Amino acid sequence: MAAITLGGNPISTSGELPKVGSKAPQFNLVKNDLSIATLSDYAGSKLVLNIFPSIDTGTCATSVRTFNEKASQLTNTKVLCVSRDLPFAQKRFCGAEGLENVINLSDFNTGEFGKNYGLEIVGSVLNGLHSRAIVVIDETGTITHTEQVSEIANEPNYDAALAAL
Repeated sequence: MAAITLGGNPISTSGELPKVGSKAPQFNLVKNDLSIATLSDYAGSKLVLNIFPSIDTGTCATSVRTFNEKASQLTNTKVLCVSRDLPFAQKRFCGAEGLENVINLSDFNTGEFGKNYGLEIVGSVLNGLHSRAIVVIDETGTITHTEQVSEIANEPNYDAALAAL
């Protein structure tokens, strides 16, 4: 379990993020059109997984906007924004904001992504949501960087994630 905080109050996750150097766990996540996206769909591309509790909070929205801006300058790289929000909410947010350089994926259906990546929040008011985390995956599916953000209200370290590409 990772020890993180929400407003300075301790909470935990269901496990630990996958280790740098390991293969990224497979996933089945829901796209905005309700089709399924898998890790295999992105084979050959570098990935930044921007994971957060909900698109409808300030810090989560800021991380999506920031990665959208930075992603426009990246080659062979996709930014996947993952939360348990419904795909409709993710699509609404990006449409209203004019964000076109990130891909929203939802774990609303089963929560398996959060469990497999060790970042499901347990035992708090945010029980079942994802903690704020970054996972960078290279073209071969190997994890090159992870960050479990210690305070949910804080933004991730964008520069460290991009440097790992």
